[in-house]
Amino acid sequence: MNDNNKKQLKKTGRRPKEDPATIRYTISFNEQEHARFLALFDKSGMQVKAHFITSCIFDKTIKTIQIDKGTVDFYMRLTSFHSQFRSIGINYNQVVKLLYKNFSEKKAAAFLYKLEKQTAEMAMLCQKIIQISEEFEAKHLKK
Repeated sequence: MNDNNKKQLKKTGRRPKEDPATIRYTISFNEQEHARFLALFDKSGMQVKAHFITSCIFDKTIKTIQIDKGTVDFYMRLTSFHSQFRSIGINYNQVVKLLYKNFSEKKAAAFLYKLEKQTAEMAMLCQKIIQISEEFEAKHLKK
């Protein structure tokens, strides 16, 4: 009857694992080994040292990811620039529609001529940006 009460009490809470890890080993490092271990652990990106040690012992693959802050910053700025470039294209279309709607044909053509000059400059700037992006990829990303 006492065993029956224990089973009823254990219905709440976390389910027990089928194969719990109960066997424990200890390891001692000197200062150099500990520094090397911590460096490897940091490179692995794992959160738990015990999981890192078991993956090293049983030859599980350890993924190391190095994030270059400069590259991330470059792509973030390039993405924001691309969104600004798209908004300029949308504004360009709206301006052309308004020119032909609100002005005479001659005036609209004159304003459109000025707008075309600015668009040509922006296209040259866009080509330079593409060239700089390709140089950056060639130097820093292709390994």
